[in-house]
Amino acid sequence: MLAACGSDDGGGDADMADAVETYAEGVEASYEASVESAEAMDEAIDTFVDDPTEENLESAKQAWLDARDDYGPTEAFRFYGGPIDNEEDGPEGLINAWPMDEAYVDYVEGSPDSGIINDPETYPTIDGELLESLNEDGGETNISTGWHAIEFLLWGQDLSDDGPGARPATDYSDAENADRRAEYLTTASELLVGHLEDLEAAWDEDGDNYRAEFVALDPEEAMTNIITGIGELSRGELAGERMNVAYSERSQEDEHSCFSDNTTADIVANATGIQMVLTASYPGGVEGTSVLDVISAEDSELAEQLAEQVDVSVAAVTAIPAPFDQHLADGVPDDDPGRATVLVGIEALEAQTPTIVSAAEALGLTINVT
Repeated sequence: MLAACGSDDGGGDADMADAVETYAEGVEASYEASVESAEAMDEAIDTFVDDPTEENLESAKQAWLDARDDYGPTEAFRFYGGPIDNEEDGPEGLINAWPMDEAYVDYVEGSPDSGIINDPETYPTIDGELLESLNEDGGETNISTGWHAIEFLLWGQDLSDDGPGARPATDYSDAENADRRAEYLTTASELLVGHLEDLEAAWDEDGDNYRAEFVALDPEEAMTNIITGIGELSRGELAGERMNVAYSERSQEDEHSCFSDNTTADIVANATGIQMVLTASYPGGVEGTSVLDVISAEDSELAEQLAEQVDVSVAAVTAIPAPFDQHLADGVPDDDPGRATVLVGIEALEAQTPTIVSAAEALGLTINVT
């Protein structure tokens, strides 16, 4: 996926090492913010389950939306085998796997006599171990944990032409197996908080953990990882998997947060994460050397070009009107103003990716991104 090439510039290495330290501090601060808002969501879900009113359901939904805003930028810390997505035990598939296949939605919700919720004989206890064992069992769209399982349990399927899912609060009060649905929701929420806490701990400054190993790497290897993360998110993942697949296939099932109609906000948060890493604009008042600072020390014009392109891509995806699925419907022409903004966003993300690769090369690094 990546390789690092050596450099004899000792001064450049010092700047690069400072940027690696700043990145590590920023990752910890970002996961800390994500844990805090996920805990607030978990509390709101508990309140709703204890008193399943429409008002409490709306509060739980809003808490989910708020927590997604904090999580979205952290996707820029992926794609180089870090603690979120290493091959052995990375929890990414348990946290943010998508899309949740329509057939699996039926498997989770079930008919009156089948499914995880409605089949107490097959699944007598809904607990974390069960949900983790079923996640992606038989296929990567078989999602039973994480953000999108919780999203589905709060909103229900999106069957509306112009709005999100409309699950009633009564699904958690007087509907059949309401208690099991509540058990599923609270268990999935607790699991998500736990997985995010594990990531925060992996990047804790005082731990004998992944962060300690990361900052001890040769600065060029660590910087290769950092730039690979944002490069892969920029084109292959965000412009490609998260935007272009849904755009080209006109498939609501392929959009990221299809139940809540939060996909546009997800896209903006991911694009902002790329900018955050480049500029070291992390939450929590983190200060230090940015990746752009290091690039600028080698090639100021290239750094300026990259900064401008990222500004453009963030502005482009921010301009996409919500909800995202309105731009995917059959019959909407490609020159429709809303649908056209999606393509502009895709092209802006694609355009900045070669510049990210060139920036790595200017530092004497080689990255491979899709």
